[in-house]
Amino acid sequence: QVQLVESGGGTVQPGGSLRLSCVASGFSLNVAKIGWFRRAPGKEREAVSCIETRNFPARYWDSVRGRFTISVDKPKNTVFLKMNSLKPEDTAVYHCAYGPADGLLCELDPREYDLWGRGNQVTVSE
Repeated sequence: QVQLVESGGGTVQPGGSLRLSCVASGFSLNVAKIGWFRRAPGKEREAVSCIETRNFPARYWDSVRGRFTISVDKPKNTVFLKMNSLKPEDTAVYHCAYGPADGLLCELDPREYDLWGRGNQVTVSE
């Protein structure tokens, strides 16, 4: 079955860290674009980060640059999103998404991705 499954979310205090995982099954991440997006209650979906898995540079939305890091573990067919210095405004459901690689930098545009995970809740609160 072709799918993406996120895990690793939870509740953390401001300033804390979490690492989200996005496991792909039914296909390989060796040549792919993977994006992380989030949606907070009552807000529009927002891009977080993306990576083209052939060692192209990753991209980050301004609000998370310097705090979040995206990485790929090809043997595990998994993409990670390490989130440090978390803030209450990072609270959202986080989704990973797959798009076909095209030899270019990934795009922080959800229209470039056509397979989505169901999402994982991240809550940053005292």
